[in-house]
Amino acid sequence: MAVNPLSVRQGPYRPTRPAALGTLCAMYGYEQNQGAQQQYAPPPQQGYGQQPPLYPEPSPPSLADAVRAFTTGSMSAEDFQQIFATSKVYCPRGDNPGFLALHNTQQPVIPMFTSLKQLRRYAGKESKYFVITGAEVIDLLPTGYGFVLDMEGEHRMVFDAKAVEQMVDFAMRRMYG
Repeated sequence: MAVNPLSVRQGPYRPTRPAALGTLCAMYGYEQNQGAQQQYAPPPQQGYGQQPPLYPEPSPPSLADAVRAFTTGSMSAEDFQQIFATSKVYCPRGDNPGFLALHNTQQPVIPMFTSLKQLRRYAGKESKYFVITGAEVIDLLPTGYGFVLDMEGEHRMVFDAKAVEQMVDFAMRRMYG
């Protein structure tokens, strides 16, 4: 009876590793000795050919900084709107979805805040809130409503309904030319 030499094993099976593969394994941190434990080497912090920038990009001012600069006259309305559009705005909320409005003013306004700390100062520690961008505020604010930024803050800003309309016009011109 003829025996197929490929189907018969003599002794325990031990795969052999070609020399080139053994070299690669050693390069990637795998020991070639069976008794050695595998160790992980963290990747380098910077990728191949990358260098830290010599002059890092300045980060845009926070919304609170922009409010302060705008109220003191050191920032233009256009610059403020660009920062406002991309900033997070904290809004108190009730049990139903949507903005909470104050109707005890000349025009109804919606309180909004530049930080959670400012919102908590106004509404208390356990108050409910949601976070949206300034651009979403402009998009979702009901017609005829204004808003107040940092109502209890040092640099409170009130935008009446007409100012909101101007912000919408500015945003549309910026988007559509």
